[in-house]
Amino acid sequence: MFLSKAKILQRLLQFRHTLLSSTFGKVSCSRLVLGIETSCDDTGAAVLDETGVILGESLHSQTQVHLRTGGIIPTVAQQLHRENIERVVQEALERSGVLPSQLSAVATTVKPGLALSLGIGLEFSQRFVRMHNKPFIPIHHMEAHALTVRMLHPVAFPFLVLLVSGGHSLLAVARGVDDFLLLGHSLDEAPGDTLDKVARRLSLIKHPQCSTLSGGQAIELLSKDGDRARFPFRTPMGQMHDCCFSFAGLRNQITMTIEKKEAEEGIEQGTLLSCANDIAAATQHTVAAHLAKRTHRAILFCKANGLLPSHTPTLVLSGGVASNQYIRKSITIITETTGLRLLCPPSKFCTDNGVMIAWNGVERLREGKGILPPHVDVRYEPKAPLGVDMTEEVKAAAIKLPSVRMKILN
Repeated sequence: MFLSKAKILQRLLQFRHTLLSSTFGKVSCSRLVLGIETSCDDTGAAVLDETGVILGESLHSQTQVHLRTGGIIPTVAQQLHRENIERVVQEALERSGVLPSQLSAVATTVKPGLALSLGIGLEFSQRFVRMHNKPFIPIHHMEAHALTVRMLHPVAFPFLVLLVSGGHSLLAVARGVDDFLLLGHSLDEAPGDTLDKVARRLSLIKHPQCSTLSGGQAIELLSKDGDRARFPFRTPMGQMHDCCFSFAGLRNQITMTIEKKEAEEGIEQGTLLSCANDIAAATQHTVAAHLAKRTHRAILFCKANGLLPSHTPTLVLSGGVASNQYIRKSITIITETTGLRLLCPPSKFCTDNGVMIAWNGVERLREGKGILPPHVDVRYEPKAPLGVDMTEEVKAAAIKLPSVRMKILN
């Protein structure tokens, strides 16, 4: 009788796993977690051991599809997740040499994010854990971003974290794996969303250097040759002495400037402006300045209230927008001014991926927190705050910032 392809593959994987275990001893003596991420437009999966070693990973990016459609369309993202999730998970398992039966748990993003995207990951994961009788660990996407740095550096709690991405922006004190104090959050749109929308309004996809880049990447690239001083946009919320963010008003300023320059140059919307580099540079600088000022206030609030250790207080910068080097430099100025250590995961771990979800699962598995039996029903949550809301206490403190010179060379 001939063996099916599935049986042959299973036996090959078992042989590879046995070989790896006997040769390196890594898989056999450690608990293993499969992480699955589908909160927005990336389908990611990874297998980690409990020391943070990445045994195998796979990622399917939808960036090029959404560039062609001018932004993320939720139904398109959902369909692409549906088409790719099984392959991505299978690739991660094959590359790790781990069989489903050898997993200790499966961790999956269930909040916050695009509802249709979250649904695909959750539906697949619940089928998977029930089929293989494995514990399930629901993951908060922003918690995962916050904790990724602990996979790479020995960072003890508590620490301050600035999370900035296409869908979120927040400042929080991480006091434990599932213990956060929320100091500030976006009141409207996220910084990555603002950068993407400005890039679309400038039609940067038509720029020869930017045709395959995301909006944020295009802004960062063109800013290197731009004069930010040519368009002095107002930093948002200058009179609000809290740590919350707002980017919608800034985007309105930028849109009006673009419309004015289009009229002056006699061109229609959709045509590249001659001053596109300068507008990009001014946009990037103002976003960076806003993030830096709110972070500065959060640091001063933490110091005034004893929320960070006196020895080696740490700020973690993570999320997709943290890949922007200009923004990193602006935050570096603030941490150097205030005496904090700044830690940023490598860019590949700042954007959405299965590794950070698996690591969050490892952290929760270690502490026995949020681990569910396979047949418990779980619902996804498109909107989900992180931790205990301290924003009113921060606002009441009304901390005024000392002047800090934000001189950053591209």
